[in-house]
Amino acid sequence: MSSTSITIPCLQPPLRFPYQEPPPRSRSRVGFVSLRPIYAADRVSSSSSSSSSVQVPQRTVSTPEPTKLPLRKIPGDYGPPVFGALKDRQDYFYNQGKEEYLKSRMLRYESTVYRTNMPPGPFITSDSRVVVLLDGKSFPVLFDHSKVEKKDLFTGTYMPVTELTGGHRVLSYIDPSEPDHAKLKQLIFFLLKHRRDKILPEFHSTFSELFETLEKDLAAAGRAQYNAPGEQAAFNFLARSLFGANPVDSKLGRDAPKLIGKWVLFQLGPVLSLGLPKVVEELLLRTVRLPPALIKADYRRLYDFFYESSEAVFEEADRLGISREEACHNLLFATCFNSFGGMKIFFPNMIKWIGRAGVKLHTQLAREIRTAVKSNGGKITMGAMEQMPLMKSVVYEAFRIEPPVPVQYGRAKKDLVVESHDAAFEIKEGEVICGYQPFATRDPKIFDRAGEFVPDRFTGDGEELLKHVLWSNGPETQSPTVQNKQCAGKDFIVFISRLLVVELFLRYDSFDIEATNTPLGAAVTVTSLKKASF
Repeated sequence: MSSTSITIPCLQPPLRFPYQEPPPRSRSRVGFVSLRPIYAADRVSSSSSSSSSVQVPQRTVSTPEPTKLPLRKIPGDYGPPVFGALKDRQDYFYNQGKEEYLKSRMLRYESTVYRTNMPPGPFITSDSRVVVLLDGKSFPVLFDHSKVEKKDLFTGTYMPVTELTGGHRVLSYIDPSEPDHAKLKQLIFFLLKHRRDKILPEFHSTFSELFETLEKDLAAAGRAQYNAPGEQAAFNFLARSLFGANPVDSKLGRDAPKLIGKWVLFQLGPVLSLGLPKVVEELLLRTVRLPPALIKADYRRLYDFFYESSEAVFEEADRLGISREEACHNLLFATCFNSFGGMKIFFPNMIKWIGRAGVKLHTQLAREIRTAVKSNGGKITMGAMEQMPLMKSVVYEAFRIEPPVPVQYGRAKKDLVVESHDAAFEIKEGEVICGYQPFATRDPKIFDRAGEFVPDRFTGDGEELLKHVLWSNGPETQSPTVQNKQCAGKDFIVFISRLLVVELFLRYDSFDIEATNTPLGAAVTVTSLKKASF
């Protein structure tokens, strides 16, 4: 299938920025437990001590902005030191589960803004205390970089050791205020832009191979597992389209998804529940960090593949003043953790929701997609995809109802006021804010039938609601820049998610699936595929 040049907003050349020489960077290992800094907000803690025993450094006093809503003290508490965090961790993972843990406290305090502990807690991190935001009105404060910073908060109240990324703090952990942020994000923009004409043909080729695999498995066994071949297709597509390299023809072979899975486990293990016995998970994942040395050889295989395939991007890194070593670790992270991770989680989730919606939606999508492609010379083009409002709405609705990155964090740069729908709350400088996105994007005060998958929600006047779709660390109506923390690949991920739906319904009239939940998205089994008949 022919392709045309792609003009995705985030793939266009971003604004240039003045180069600044970064300060020398420490390569020392991030310790298992760091001393918790003392904030003025510590006055909120339930335990008190003599004011003369600790000298708190003076900070700049800021006046919170005025609000018309009633000012309410943030409800909730953290419990006694260490034991409160440990108890909450048991509730979060074992006694209640993540969503019930958050929902039960929201109902108890009658507030979508409250104080609690978030995992992993002792002894991975020394401070689990956060202010939780669970509604669509308060959540966007996390995108206001005049009020919050994102330094070292990508994974929450802890940061994985830098040995897992070659001794470097990669872009995801760097705040926009830091000198390296603009350069590294500019490099990722270049990665997404410089081979943009390969995206359409490589996606078609790679996912046609996936569909053929599913059809063979279905014919042989009466059912086909999507996730494993889908992950292989995702990595192959990223490698072929962005780097011009076929991993199957390299020393990496077909091992990349497995290697990435192990590497991600060493980073996210403290906040995952793998279904192991409680004692095993607590000791293995949440008491001490898994030793990075155990996956050093696996990470090296990934690193060598990207180093050998990134010459064109390295030339841009040279121009930006980024060493090739640091560039490679960032390219690996952006591709394997961010992009591949997004496809690994979101693609099965989207297929699950579309599959469950049934034949009526499938027929509507097939007619819309095939009509638009036919009117554009039988080719998938950007223009053709703009003529598919239902398809676009379905993708946005999948991002809304089950965002691939559910939790986002920030640290208050100053005293500030956060507003929910019902009240205003003062958050003190230095306090960590935690937004749980699925509650914010299923806010019934913003969305009708908020807990339902409504395929045409964002068609027509419904497009106005896109500002409340927040999966990318920013509203869907905004674009990533070197000055903000919105996902550099936001438009890329939306585009290839649309491509998956288009390719699926050009090939099939309908399909049936079974789905179960896993720690990282849905496990999807395809039980039928009805090939295109019109």
